[in-house]
Amino acid sequence: MATIGSILERFAVDEPDNRITREFQDYGYRLAVELNDMAHKALYIKMAKETPREILEQARTFILDANARNRGRLFMWKVSELKKERKQK
Repeated sequence: MATIGSILERFAVDEPDNRITREFQDYGYRLAVELNDMAHKALYIKMAKETPREILEQARTFILDANARNRGRLFMWKVSELKKERKQK
């Protein structure tokens, strides 16, 4: 039987930085990793703080289903479309 420590070592999460202290920072960082757009991680952190999570999640699932060369650009387009749609309601 394996020890708990050895099991947890297999599922180690990459620690991005010790400066991440809030949930929205973690969400924005993970979003940047998922979109493979680390150059704009500050933008995703800001969006995670200011944009409703519902919009970000809808755009995220749209991007994961799409086959795009530039996921970051497509994500930003989808967020803007969802914001326009929400404003019209």
